[in-house]
Amino acid sequence: MRRYSTATDGGEGASVALIVVADDDVDIRDLVEFKLATLGHQIVTVADGSAAVDACRDTHPDLAVLDVMMPGLTGLEAVREIRSNPALKDIPVILLTARAQQSDVQTGYDSGADDYITKPFSPKDLASRVEALLARAAV
Repeated sequence: MRRYSTATDGGEGASVALIVVADDDVDIRDLVEFKLATLGHQIVTVADGSAAVDACRDTHPDLAVLDVMMPGLTGLEAVREIRSNPALKDIPVILLTARAQQSDVQTGYDSGADDYITKPFSPKDLASRVEALLARAAV
């Protein structure tokens, strides 16, 4: 169920989304959560790829932001699992990672990611990309 809406309510714009954020680095996870929460979104945070897939199954979020290099199930493997599940396959996914080689970026897109952001990153840029993906998904 999609909660994201660009509809107006009493003259005020409403754009609240449920977003899963997965990163094994608690500082990055907290930064992403803080930035996206300041935009009014609800955030579910997890520390690894398996938990990210489980959170997506449990909550059917509007978007997922996944680190690539996590213990256990990587972000790339998590994207593939999300894409292989008919109930989850349309969830927009952003990969957020330190892997910046062109081959890494291509692998990220080939795995099914909708966007790929390299660390270090600008929280403002992340917010812009999240909003753009949510707007496209709401159409």
